[in-house]
Amino acid sequence: MSRIVEKYAELPKPLRKPLWQWWHKKLNKYDSGNIANFMNYGFEYLNGDVRIQLKNQDEADRYCIQLYDHVVNKFDLKTKNVLEVGAGRGGGASYITRYYEPKTYIGMDITKSSIDFCNNHYKDVEGLTFKCGNAEKLPFDDNSFDYVVNVESARCYNNQIAFFNEVFRVLKPAGKLLLADMIYPAEMDNLRSIIEQSRFNVLQETNISRNVVSSLEKDSERREHLIDTKTPKFLRKSFKTFAGTLGTSRFNNFATGVFQYWSFVLEKQKN
Repeated sequence: MSRIVEKYAELPKPLRKPLWQWWHKKLNKYDSGNIANFMNYGFEYLNGDVRIQLKNQDEADRYCIQLYDHVVNKFDLKTKNVLEVGAGRGGGASYITRYYEPKTYIGMDITKSSIDFCNNHYKDVEGLTFKCGNAEKLPFDDNSFDYVVNVESARCYNNQIAFFNEVFRVLKPAGKLLLADMIYPAEMDNLRSIIEQSRFNVLQETNISRNVVSSLEKDSERREHLIDTKTPKFLRKSFKTFAGTLGTSRFNNFATGVFQYWSFVLEKQKN
């Protein structure tokens, strides 16, 4: 399994989704203490940028939270309806709902065990709900949301064109897709072509690879400790590769530029 994880970037798209679902199910199984609320690679500020202020309860997840904050912090979400596609363990949904206070926030994921976990674990977060669904056929009406959030999920979809078209459909006019994801450089031209076909206006695209590498460097010890205490010994190497801890092929691929990380702000055209 560790060899499959090491070659994840090269896997054909039909195999990426099953691998991600497998990891989600394993984490839901082994994290009986409900500690791992995030599965992203994180974000660290560079060049003297001021860090966000977090409540004590959120400090342990700072780097993962900072990635979500990077995705949404340019926007006022109050009174807005927000959908997250690919919510995973729900930590990002909880953070945005508690700190940015949108009118509603729906976290959607295809993995039922993750949705069951989220509905139980975050049941006291006002305005936050979770729903099981397919990113390529969203179970929502046209023009329903002001913002759609997507973090480290889109590249797993078998049909990315269907995903972008579905997001375009459920967004209100001038609504925005806030996306962050890792990508193989050779896939960038195809991604930009898909975005253009989907009729989104690109308001911003940013290479945040250095921010992600810095996050992984600083968060590696916590990630390794979590894996060592929560997973069987025979799975630890695979989990550490998947988590991008220091010395793994995943970390090295980010550090050397073999794998990149980008964030996007995309706007639905009004007409």
